[in-house]
Amino acid sequence: MQGDFSTLPGAQDVRAHVAGFVARLTARNRQLPLDYSVASLRLVDFMVDGLRRDRPERERVEAVLRGLGAYTGEVIVRRAGARWVDFDEHQRAYFGQPLGIRMPDGRVWNPLGKVVNRFEAGPEESVQRFYLMLHGRRAGRKVAAVTLPGARTQS
Repeated sequence: MQGDFSTLPGAQDVRAHVAGFVARLTARNRQLPLDYSVASLRLVDFMVDGLRRDRPERERVEAVLRGLGAYTGEVIVRRAGARWVDFDEHQRAYFGQPLGIRMPDGRVWNPLGKVVNRFEAGPEESVQRFYLMLHGRRAGRKVAAVTLPGARTQS
């Protein structure tokens, strides 16, 4: 993923950055319910779809995508117990950006990239589904095996 992420703050300052982005965005439209709820991630999907509608070059909407990605990360931080982290050199090369989130179980995720993927690929890259896929897992938590009716087991 290529892009100019030079305007992103470090992990320790991203919460204030997101608050400023939300304030600027909602000042233009007070009806946008960007309230850091899980339900608001559906709105992020809709907003990205709106940006895609006229098929602009990504560079024209890069700042909004960055802001929506940081907002998505902040929702996950607040609702799923994640924390913002500055990526190390390897992670920066892999994700193409300087920061992301670390879940309580230690996994590192890229919400900014997920929003860009939604812009580039469309509805199959849902931000709301991204949250639903990753929240709730905790370190050391065992996952029970489930056998579906009619499924064969191997012996």
